[in-house]
Amino acid sequence: MKYASIGPISTYLPQRIETNQQLQDEFPSWDMDLIYTKTGIASRHIAEPGETASDLGVNAAQRLFEEHNIDPQSIDFLLFCTQTPDYPLPTTACLMQQRLGLRISCGALDFNLGCSGFIYGLSLAEGLIRAGIAKRVLFITAETYSKYIDPDDRSLRTIFGDGAAATLLEASSEPTLDGFHFGTDGSGADTLMVTDGGARLAEDAHTPRHRKRWNSRLYMDGPALINFTVGAIPQLVQSIFAAAGIPKSEVELYLFHQATRKMLEQLQEALEIEPDRMPIVLETVGNTVSATIPLMIHDLRQQNRLTKGSKHLLVGFGVGWSWGGCIWHDHYGNGD
Repeated sequence: MKYASIGPISTYLPQRIETNQQLQDEFPSWDMDLIYTKTGIASRHIAEPGETASDLGVNAAQRLFEEHNIDPQSIDFLLFCTQTPDYPLPTTACLMQQRLGLRISCGALDFNLGCSGFIYGLSLAEGLIRAGIAKRVLFITAETYSKYIDPDDRSLRTIFGDGAAATLLEASSEPTLDGFHFGTDGSGADTLMVTDGGARLAEDAHTPRHRKRWNSRLYMDGPALINFTVGAIPQLVQSIFAAAGIPKSEVELYLFHQATRKMLEQLQEALEIEPDRMPIVLETVGNTVSATIPLMIHDLRQQNRLTKGSKHLLVGFGVGWSWGGCIWHDHYGNGD
């Protein structure tokens, strides 16, 4: 039996950077010091008007191939997680297969998940590899939430950034991903949503949980999301450790979706985790939705903070409501 192992990761961020100082200059009434205290975000990368999630993802994948000497023809399956696809149809992954030069016998699919998407993608890759369908899976996460945000929206423009990560998952003789647990509660769908652009008529669409204060296509109820997260994630973490059959002391780092600093600090407190064991790395990139965890892993590898053979807890949570996590046995380390 073969298992999926997280190999090299490459990233791509749009060239345009939007800083808090730029926002302060544009909107003098915004209290950017207070916003930074809550979010932990000082700048974010923003896609150009003609730059889509697939463009970011293709750039990340091309970097992966070049930086790690990977033959595109060796990829057996492409998984693409995004909530900002190029078109309602065709599947964006099909377009990316052609652009990346993957062979036509390669499988390719999109799946629409946000902040929990990286965990879901790992489980899908694990299933493909364990079933013998694939030996090498290219897993791309890319988001351009900025396209859903009105320029005047203080609550969202200061949080979300655009970005992409390309992760290679390869067959391993030893298990590296363990204790997968997931959760879904569609009653929270009205706390983070974009209701236009699909097939449902506007008059039949979900409505935001509370009054919509801004003109963005994206609506977010931040307090409700924090309450959901602090309520659901401690139980998830407990279930993961029980399923994996290991004590908490064996886990080196808690690698959580990078939502905002306030939310992560509340989780640190609820889970009684030392701050240095739960990295917060969103200051210069913001909340990049499904790409936050692989972007963080890439950064930690660059800083030599991940050692080969170490164990870490991966957890994603948010829009849907959707959440999931697993124990990750890192067989790759810093890539040495």
